[in-house]
Amino acid sequence: MGSRPRHPSKEIEEAVAHLESIGWTWKETGKSAHAWGRMLCPQNDSSGCQVSVWSTPRNPQNHAKHLIGLGKRCAHDK
Repeated sequence: MGSRPRHPSKEIEEAVAHLESIGWTWKETGKSAHAWGRMLCPQNDSSGCQVSVWSTPRNPQNHAKHLIGLGKRCAHDK
């Protein structure tokens, strides 16, 4: 899994791991009260896709589905 921390939500952790398996990378967001981190697509520059991963979303299952959906729609995958 590398050096990133595990997400406290099982569903979101699985979605983040899925994105990593298709080439996305995790980036720490610093001292954000809401974001646990940010996922960057394989393009990994200002023209690439990116999405915030929330630390405590209202509905973790929906947030996980949203993350996986963005991964599927990304035009920059390897």
